[in-house]
Amino acid sequence: MLTEKLKKYFGYSEFRPLQKEIVEAVLGKNDVFVVMPTGGGKSLCYQLPSIVNAGLTIVVSPLIALMKDQVDSLRAMGIRSAFINSTLHPGEIDQVKLELQQGSINLLYVAPERLMMPAFLSFIQGLKIDLFAIDEAHCISEWGHDFRPEYRQLTVLKAQFPKIPIIALTATATPIVQDDIIKQLQLTYPVLFKSSFNRDNLFYRVIPKNNTYDQLLNYLQARANESGIIYCQSRKSVDALAESLHIDGYSALPYHAGMEKQQRSQNQEKFIRDDVKIIVATIAFGMGIDKPNVRFVIHYDLPKNIESYYQETGRAGRDGLASDCILFYSYGDKIKQEYFINEKEDVRDRQVAAEKLQQMIEFCESPMCRRTVLLAYFGETFTEPKCNTCDNCLRQRNVVDATREAQMIMSCVKRVGERFGSNYVIDVLRGSKSERIFQNGHQHLSTYRIGHEIGKNHWQAMIRELTQLGYLKTEMQAGQYPVLQLTDKSAAVLFQGEKVFLSEPEKEKVKPVVIMDQDYDRELFERLRTLRKRIADEESVPPYVVFPDTTLKEMATYYPSTWAGLRTITGVGEAKLKRYGPRFLKVIVGFCQQFHIEPKTKIEPRRQPRKMRGPKATTEQATLALLQQGMTIDDVASKRGITKTTIWGHIEQLILAGEDIIIERFVSLEKQHIIRKVLAELGTDFLRPIKDRLGAGFSYEEIKLVRAKMVADKG
Repeated sequence: MLTEKLKKYFGYSEFRPLQKEIVEAVLGKNDVFVVMPTGGGKSLCYQLPSIVNAGLTIVVSPLIALMKDQVDSLRAMGIRSAFINSTLHPGEIDQVKLELQQGSINLLYVAPERLMMPAFLSFIQGLKIDLFAIDEAHCISEWGHDFRPEYRQLTVLKAQFPKIPIIALTATATPIVQDDIIKQLQLTYPVLFKSSFNRDNLFYRVIPKNNTYDQLLNYLQARANESGIIYCQSRKSVDALAESLHIDGYSALPYHAGMEKQQRSQNQEKFIRDDVKIIVATIAFGMGIDKPNVRFVIHYDLPKNIESYYQETGRAGRDGLASDCILFYSYGDKIKQEYFINEKEDVRDRQVAAEKLQQMIEFCESPMCRRTVLLAYFGETFTEPKCNTCDNCLRQRNVVDATREAQMIMSCVKRVGERFGSNYVIDVLRGSKSERIFQNGHQHLSTYRIGHEIGKNHWQAMIRELTQLGYLKTEMQAGQYPVLQLTDKSAAVLFQGEKVFLSEPEKEKVKPVVIMDQDYDRELFERLRTLRKRIADEESVPPYVVFPDTTLKEMATYYPSTWAGLRTITGVGEAKLKRYGPRFLKVIVGFCQQFHIEPKTKIEPRRQPRKMRGPKATTEQATLALLQQGMTIDDVASKRGITKTTIWGHIEQLILAGEDIIIERFVSLEKQHIIRKVLAELGTDFLRPIKDRLGAGFSYEEIKLVRAKMVADKG
């Protein structure tokens, strides 16, 4: 039934990863917490249940300017939806309320301020509500990068509506923010779904600033017809850059909080509707746009933290097509950001902001795969040696055996009690005679001055890379600076002879890269895009509400000339087929007759459930093959030349993918029984409390395997 409704309303033949499981959990009346990257399909996770359920789904969203576009898009699919916000006249609000009372609306969008009004809360008490969906849920956490006080009011939802489930969704939540969201919303035993943060269609590149405007023009020359966003640090920079681009012949408009509200809204509307190609915006003022065909996001200045950077780059390529994320970086940007941080009055705010800025700088300066660094920040490990879609992976990167230096660092971290930051550890290694070291008596440690021959910058680079690889971690102590600590992976280097290979500083320039797009008929695509724009203007909606680029490119690949053929195209649901089908078929058929082109048959891929997809399948299946030969984890790690920690991770993923793994080989039945009991008591979402309860006799790897087995058995 779900797959049928997915095709009928949304025009998709299969779900994206985790979508079906999330929808089923929602329909099962569970509280649900979803961490899924931008473009991963979060909206469908509450939109599809609203069609299946008999009652109302209320969506809480901070993006008032976009509610109309979201509702227009849903109505075009045949989904009964509406919004209530300050842009409506009182009479229009009364009409929506009447339709809600009559039960003729499935999905309602409101801002948190509107929802929490006493009169509105009283009104919806009389409605049959099936679900509250809290979009952009990170806004409720003061630990997040985009905390909004008005979101904090949502903590009363559970008290006012104790029997109505809540789904909270976010794309940019670190572990501490995830915990805070669950706590603030008072979710009851929430089912947690964490999709990979990896956006494999995005190409990441950091470019040192050198006549930045000329560098920008260089990039834009070949992209005259593509949509893009350029972020600047200040309003003044936004206005100046937008004006310069306009003078140089580019279709560009500014967007920042200092503009008149009406003008800002008009500029955003022109960008969303493809009337202007480039929007130049402040980093500090989020746009929250829902435009799927943004082909590039450029940071003209340094973002203040990785969460902002990830969210802003996430606005590129929401349709899944190849897109660029370019960051122009200079040391001067760091100084500017530090100035603003030092202006903060609260000491803790300054410390947190400084730490986040340092992590952003480390991302820019790291020679490692950009994906590895970015995903590590959100607690995810990228297991491939190269992503081949970032500047660092396309460089000739040399690695050297740095086991000895890594052991020095880890030993020093251990000997100072895992209570100090990286600069202090380096001072000990280099034999600093600072008063602080002598006060602590650390001049007597065996690691004191053992690394005096290595420069401070080199030590910093190695610590940064060891942290990104998971051999070290940083922990923020309450009201203090971040301290270095060891991880489970550290023991393998210190006591089990595991080798560590780190990057050599490299000086090669980045070669330009072109990510290949799908093969489609460009001329037909342009004709279809022209038709789409004409229809969108007639209906006063953004072009993507009619059809996204992915749908047009598929039409320009298969040349469907009948209703049946058009129905097979991704994104063509029943409502859009009836509404737009005749006009698009006319253009396609005319084009085929003009150039004597025969339609191609689109063969729907047969879905292989519970099988891994993409490049990870190769490495994990290789591990499975060796395990099936009777090899131990040590044997497999040695044979494949990768760490045991990685092999444990492969086994966990194989279990989740439905492979018949006998985990008694790795975790005794007695341990399994104990772990299952604690998991049942404390929940499966977070490992730290599980590990703390079980104690030193149990490893994280053992807990993960038992948890995976429990999840697989339920699935």
